Amino acid sequence: MSEYPIDTLRVKQFGPFGELNIQFSPQLNVVVGDNGTGKTQLLKLLYASTKSVDHGNLEEPSKTHLATSVATKLIGVFKPDSLGRLASRVRGRSKADVSVKFKGVGSELAFNFASSADNRVKVESVPNRRLEDTAVFLPSRELLSIYPGLISLYESREVSFDETWRDTAVLLGMTPLLGPRGDRANQLLEPILEILEGSVVEENGRFYVKLKTATGGTGKIEAHLVSEGYRKLAMVLRLVQSGVLLEKGYLFWDEPEANLNPRTQRAVAKTIHLLAKHGTQVFIATHSVFILRELRLLSDEDPVVTAYIGLERHEPSDNGSVLTGVSGTVGPTQADLPTLTALEEEAAQASRYLEHEFDE
Repeated sequence: MSEYPIDTLRVKQFGPFGELNIQFSPQLNVVVGDNGTGKTQLLKLLYASTKSVDHGNLEEPSKTHLATSVATKLIGVFKPDSLGRLASRVRGRSKADVSVKFKGVGSELAFNFASSADNRVKVESVPNRRLEDTAVFLPSRELLSIYPGLISLYESREVSFDETWRDTAVLLGMTPLLGPRGDRANQLLEPILEILEGSVVEENGRFYVKLKTATGGTGKIEAHLVSEGYRKLAMVLRLVQSGVLLEKGYLFWDEPEANLNPRTQRAVAKTIHLLAKHGTQVFIATHSVFILRELRLLSDEDPVVTAYIGLERHEPSDNGSVLTGVSGTVGPTQADLPTLTALEEEAAQASRYLEHEFDE
């Protein structure tokens, strides 16, 4: 399990969020909400905060070093014109406050910045140690097919994609483990290998998927020539094989269902459940009713502690006690969320469809 899982997040006036106070599960966290409620922003904020404190980005846990690490990562991940653009849009000046508590590291990571800030944050509280586990952000599209040259392109040119793509490409380039840990990785990956019916290899800066052939052998196919669902699963397989997500780490996966058919979504849900069960703290943002139901079924069979985070937009109260923006509701089941638009819309469509069939 992640040595220092993310425990809580408190936010005021960051991006679309008026005020959030969320307690997370050390295993699986599922973020749902309408378009524009900030699902991706929430995952990116958690990722940037976590990445700022890990052993690869932070020299030592001090306010001076963290101020640089946090500001640099926020700008790289969100790519705003200036850091202050990430503060909520209100009349006059505003200030974004963020606090992330990791279990087992003493004080929380707490920082703020004004809407006028260029590239500086003020750090109010510092954890007493760096994070040893690695944070991984998987965007809604796969990266294996565009891996060749992606890192050098990011370092040498002004590009439109954010820093999560570069970070993940670096991790995908790590070689698989050998020895006992490699054997353990392959054991953990057996369900994914069964789904893929093959494996993934990197040769000369390009990824290939080895699949079974009709004659019983294996054939090596360029990653961009296999389905997107295979490529998404192959990314996770590679990250487990290299030890990045081997019974540890943090995985932030934005819309894992994007562009996938229900059969492949079921495989993705199994993969998410498998990682959460075996020690990775997983955060996903999804619109998919299929993914939600599949995760529920999997957890009923093999329990995983799950937190559902529902984001909804609201207007300020008359007395000003509620901030304009998006708030979050957290519960251990999908039924705890006050609104789950995807499920409601699917139910309404089913009702319309049945009425149409009976009318005919």
